[in-house]
Amino acid sequence: MSAPRIATALVSGLLFGFGLALSGMLDPERVLGFLDIAGAWDPSLAFVLGGAVGVSALAYALKARMAKPVLAPRFEVPTNRRIDGRLLGGAALFGVGWGLAGLCPGPALAGLVLGLPQIALFVAAMLGGMLIHGLTADRLPLQRRARG
Repeated sequence: MSAPRIATALVSGLLFGFGLALSGMLDPERVLGFLDIAGAWDPSLAFVLGGAVGVSALAYALKARMAKPVLAPRFEVPTNRRIDGRLLGGAALFGVGWGLAGLCPGPALAGLVLGLPQIALFVAAMLGGMLIHGLTADRLPLQRRARG
């Protein structure tokens, strides 16, 4: 990887982490308050999500005007538009995990700098789940059907 790509990745990661910290996304209690729509709902994170959707929409509009990215040979955009069991199961698992812990992968990784044991435990469990998936994915029927 070239030095400009590494520098861009570093700056992007720092900006992402700073944005998560500034917005309160590193605080599991605040996230759980946002998800608790039937109780003491905290709508403030809706603005964070709206901002993320807006930035993404601008990026896709910019992408449409570019032949290729500045620091890569081509755009890496998902092309699969099929809604299947793997997608729904993964989304459900992500949602349940987010609702139980108040963390998702990005904020959890950024939150490691806080030194909180619950965030470290979440990241360890997440990495363990990724390892288990990597070791067993070829044995799952849904994986074989999706690839085949």
